[in-house]
Amino acid sequence: MLELSHIDKYYNPGSVNEMCLFQDFNLTIPDSQFVSVVGSNGSGKTSMLNLICGSISADAGKVIVNGTDITGQKEYMRHRKIGRVYQNPSAGTCPNMTVLENMAVADLKEKGYGLNRCVRKSRENAYREMLSGLGLGLEDKLETKVGSLSGGQRQVLALLMATMTPIDFLILDEHTAALDPRTAEIVMKLTDQIVREKKMTTVMVTHNLRYALEYGDRILMMHQGKIVLDKVGEEKNRLNTDEIMGIFNRISVECGN
Repeated sequence: MLELSHIDKYYNPGSVNEMCLFQDFNLTIPDSQFVSVVGSNGSGKTSMLNLICGSISADAGKVIVNGTDITGQKEYMRHRKIGRVYQNPSAGTCPNMTVLENMAVADLKEKGYGLNRCVRKSRENAYREMLSGLGLGLEDKLETKVGSLSGGQRQVLALLMATMTPIDFLILDEHTAALDPRTAEIVMKLTDQIVREKKMTTVMVTHNLRYALEYGDRILMMHQGKIVLDKVGEEKNRLNTDEIMGIFNRISVECGN
């Protein structure tokens, strides 16, 4: 279980540009829940992900995982149990390494292997089998430099690498936003398949309202550092894009946009 407890977060504190993004922010996500998060730019979506991953620190409050306070834990330590896929397909993979080398590093990320020992021939067939079901031809590109792959292929590889080892949480930061519609659909179906098979606790930030409603067990809408909509299970299933857009537009009007 993931808990954000009484979180305060200020940007540019003590300056004329000081901004309070979160004030007494609270969120609990049970094990195996798939949460879709929507909201306008600046609503706090990505900052919330950064707090979970340790990319930024809170000014007050706690980040608690399975009853353990990890608020002071370094980002690299959290990444051992948190997989993250970014909006930019170039992030999450090493372009100058081959597909095989990237997968090998991800496979052994918790161990202190050098690259020469990391690439194990005995695992090549396993990697090829993982890639063959994706429908993108990556199983025939194990020796190809990742930098020469298409954006969609790199994003699929990043998703696979983020979930190869046992993790507690999967964080998806608008991971389909930079993809063409066909590839985005492939990535979303693969995402859902991986999350369901591994019963992975997942937080997905997206601007695609259809994806937010179609995928996941729970939907959150954020605005100015607050959760203004929280629907789970059947309540979420009864929502439609028009209702979500109506709430979004009403908030915008109230804010003078």
